[in-house]
Amino acid sequence: METMASLKNIRITPRKLAVIADEVRGKPVAQAMNYLALSSRRRVAAVISGVLKSAVANAEQKGNMDIDKLTVSRILVGKGPTLKRFKSRAKGSASRILKYSCNLKVFVSEPVNTKGKAK
Repeated sequence: METMASLKNIRITPRKLAVIADEVRGKPVAQAMNYLALSSRRRVAAVISGVLKSAVANAEQKGNMDIDKLTVSRILVGKGPTLKRFKSRAKGSASRILKYSCNLKVFVSEPVNTKGKAK
């Protein structure tokens, strides 16, 4: 069984968030939390760890899963709404500034034991 937590409209670019999400994907939750705590990208790591803690709490509350056995099965980073701003330039012109945002979904699940199944 898989549980999820999500966060929308984060004012971080999807590219920056995806770099850390790729490192955490597939790891056990304890190992992922340690990686995020020691990451050099503190702001991005703090956002991902907060959503990961929420996903673990959801798994404990709704799914009745063992927290020690949980792994990060999937992390989805999507593009959110873009804020369009303008900056004054020379000779009365303006240049466009795009401020990107993103959406984050974290899925946690217990690993499936395939060794004990009969064929």
